[in-house]
Amino acid sequence: MIKQILGKLPRKPSRSSSNDSNNDGGLNAHSSLNSSHGANSINNSKPSSNSSKTSNPSLGASRLNNGILAPNSKMNQGKKSASQLGPVMTSAVYEALPSFRDVPNSEKPNLFVKKLNMCCVVFDFSDPSKNLKEKDIKRQTLLELVDYISNVTSKFNEMAMQEITKMVAANLFRTLPSANYDNKNLEMFDPEDEEPAMEPAWPHLQIVYEFLLRFVASSETDAKLAKRYIDHSFVLRLLDLFDSEDQREREYLKTILHRIYGKFMVHRPFIRKAINNIFYRFIFETERHNGIAEMLEILGSIINGFALPLKEEHKLFLVRALIPLHKPKCVSMYHQQLSYCITQFVEKDFKLADTVIRGLLKYWPITNSSKEVMFLGELEEVLEATQAAEFQRCMVPLFHQIGRCLNSSHFQVAERALFLWNNDHIRNLITQNRRVILPIIFPALERNTRGHWNQAVQSLTLNVRKIFSDADQELFDECLVKFEEDEVKQMETREKRELTWKRLEDLATSKAVSNEAVLVSSSVSSIAIATGTSPRTTAGG
Repeated sequence: MIKQILGKLPRKPSRSSSNDSNNDGGLNAHSSLNSSHGANSINNSKPSSNSSKTSNPSLGASRLNNGILAPNSKMNQGKKSASQLGPVMTSAVYEALPSFRDVPNSEKPNLFVKKLNMCCVVFDFSDPSKNLKEKDIKRQTLLELVDYISNVTSKFNEMAMQEITKMVAANLFRTLPSANYDNKNLEMFDPEDEEPAMEPAWPHLQIVYEFLLRFVASSETDAKLAKRYIDHSFVLRLLDLFDSEDQREREYLKTILHRIYGKFMVHRPFIRKAINNIFYRFIFETERHNGIAEMLEILGSIINGFALPLKEEHKLFLVRALIPLHKPKCVSMYHQQLSYCITQFVEKDFKLADTVIRGLLKYWPITNSSKEVMFLGELEEVLEATQAAEFQRCMVPLFHQIGRCLNSSHFQVAERALFLWNNDHIRNLITQNRRVILPIIFPALERNTRGHWNQAVQSLTLNVRKIFSDADQELFDECLVKFEEDEVKQMETREKRELTWKRLEDLATSKAVSNEAVLVSSSVSSIAIATGTSPRTTAGG
């Protein structure tokens, strides 16, 4: 009878379960998640797991649903250790803690840590109807943390920094979805045609990003102390998140990483190297990444601050990473930012203009007309910062390419090439070196004038011809005479080739009845040599 009565009494929770969540977090024994009571638990009767309390919290618990902790994961599944599972709530409740306004100043630091610990719980947003009350409590708590960190008047101590980075890592560092990359041929993949996936957990993630931004930007954050927690591993995980399809997330990451680069000088070489490695993998392996534009935007600001003379490391970055970024087919997704970075280098050191222009020519598109228009726009920006000496080094291969663009059947390519003459600096460079340039592009100009299908291209071509004729009429006339002579020679060559083929056809027809082999006479061989045709080809009856 006594045993039955005792069996109905509530049992005292074991000490190990209450201390499990604070194993190595440096907090009081009573966690904010376990100290509240009277509300429903996060997942009713099912235990909920949180991210790890280790120094690398994002690597702790097993994650499902693209990095969100599964709320119904079992504690004893696989018999993982506490450091692997992180804090696990069995009978705990998720209830709002007191507001910072309701406690004395002396207790605010402890309450701050408790709220951070409380916000380490990650909810599953794949089901919008799940844990609505708990999600709202966490959102309000995160907003309170943002307000607190914005108005704090004392330096953050080491324990606070550890808890801050732990909470940030638990919420942000996750496996990103890769639906658009899987089972798709690289040739068929076009990021411009894909619908970006919006992050369902954004109502919480946005506030966590704002919290991290204000922590990094805060004057109360000591960089010498914080670098132990915002370390290389933390930076690498932030960079991994740049591949998120949600542009809102990438915008926050761009701002935060820029602030980290500015505040933590010790991390600057590492950040540049890590971005380099992302570019290398993108250029030479995957050609798939969502955050190239944002990283280039950060680099544009960084390059702008480079001291002169430029270090060899920075020049290598230009040659090995930035210029090859013109190669991928999806360059249109980030070309504006790439062009800005390239131009910054040329403006910093005009001697790099030759290197940049030859790099553009190396990756110049052949069949992609829209990409060609972009290259011509970037070329104009680079030429605008180019001095005469560097221009002379590359003008011969450059204007051979511009000549091909002038004759493009795609009117936008031809039009964009002709617009180069509207730039005063470029026009002066061309005029100064007209004796080399005009003979190269004169045939293209003349063919456009005589036969291009687009009226606007013809009109612009006539304007360019007039610029050259006004600058040097004698040279213009020489080029015109040479062009007409070359046209006559080409016509004669065409006629000889056609005559050769006609003789071969007649000879083959006359021998076809008797099935005799067709022998090539010496006269036919001589014609073949004169026209540049191989004797074997002419004999191919």
